[in-house]
Amino acid sequence: MESILLEDNPHWNNLNAYDNFISRELLPKVLSYLTTKQIVALIGARRVGKSTLAKLVIKELLKTVEAKNIFFINLEKPEFIPYKQDASYLAEIFDNYLKLANPNLSQKIYFFIDEIQIFKNWEVFVKSKYENSNIKFIITGSNSSLLTSDFATVLTGRVLKISVYSFSFTEFLKFKNISYGSRLEQISNKIEISRAKDEYLKWGGYYDVISTDDVIIKKDILKNIAEDIIFKDIVPRYNIKNSSQLKDLFYYIVSNATSSLNYLGLAKKINIDAKTIKEYINYFEDNFLIHTISSYHTKMTEQIKSAKKVYLSDNGFLNLGINRTINNGAMLENEVFVVLNKFCEELTYIKENYEIDFRCENRLYQVSYNIEDEKTRQREFRAFENFDSEKKYKYKLITYDETTYSGEIDILKYEDFVFEFEDTKRIN
Repeated sequence: MESILLEDNPHWNNLNAYDNFISRELLPKVLSYLTTKQIVALIGARRVGKSTLAKLVIKELLKTVEAKNIFFINLEKPEFIPYKQDASYLAEIFDNYLKLANPNLSQKIYFFIDEIQIFKNWEVFVKSKYENSNIKFIITGSNSSLLTSDFATVLTGRVLKISVYSFSFTEFLKFKNISYGSRLEQISNKIEISRAKDEYLKWGGYYDVISTDDVIIKKDILKNIAEDIIFKDIVPRYNIKNSSQLKDLFYYIVSNATSSLNYLGLAKKINIDAKTIKEYINYFEDNFLIHTISSYHTKMTEQIKSAKKVYLSDNGFLNLGINRTINNGAMLENEVFVVLNKFCEELTYIKENYEIDFRCENRLYQVSYNIEDEKTRQREFRAFENFDSEKKYKYKLITYDETTYSGEIDILKYEDFVFEFEDTKRIN
């Protein structure tokens, strides 16, 4: 046990242990939550950087907090596997920390628990310490149900959730050392930004993927990430018997990302019954591989029953599809979804006489890779006019490389669309 604790807490002996970590845009938000009593939960897919973000928080804490009052433990270590059904072992881990580190108990202890969902009934342990001790919990998890079934009964009102994603486009630009903060920098560096856009739209934002230039390695990493989620998280958690069937469904969805889901149609194509397909898709979504959105309707019951459109959590997964080449339109639309999904409380699409790709509060978004063709341009314009005859919404048409204004329609190339969000950090 002692060697594990020392391995996970190099900052006890080296205050500069995390100096080489790349900063994340979420860091200020996480730090602001440290002043609260609530448990901070960093939730997101495998390998999006939850552990790194936690260690960046530790790096900041070390400026004012004694090193040994900061405790980090990764529950995914092989040594803990035999105990994952026994939540009381978490108390044993904590007791060993107290003996080894001898923290200052008159001061707050910051307890970081990585991949907490590994242990069954972990929430009972956390609640027992939360109520009666001076401990600030920061936990990470790779399953969205942590915030429903487990938290709902035991930790209601005690958790502040932060969703963690792979690198955003602006984080990717920082990784590439491309300045974009001012309009002047955006103009001066437009060629570099455009090249970075092409790379990001194709390969997404997983750090391990963007850290290599080898295309074969990029694809292998993405495949490993997806299949780790499928075989290490979904299969054991939901006791899936036919794991190859589950994997085949995922790759089929990848090949049809940004389209509507038809469970009965899917059942006929891939020989899985519709009920099972629906369950599997819920599992994919619960583990952050995909996301689905409903068609907007004024009646919530109708919206819930509507056909779902499916999107991938990271554009890189598009490279795993059955098709040899990625559709440019799907690539751009999926990435626009990824951006909007971070900011919109209720993201839907509209399907009436014309389809509108996204509705987010008081804005309507169409995505079209290229609108040079006049028929394409007018089709996109008519979709706005058809739905919003009373002019209640603001219109945004996102393209690959055109920024202009046409009447009431704001046409933005992808990077300008992203920079607009960088300026506001929210949907107005």
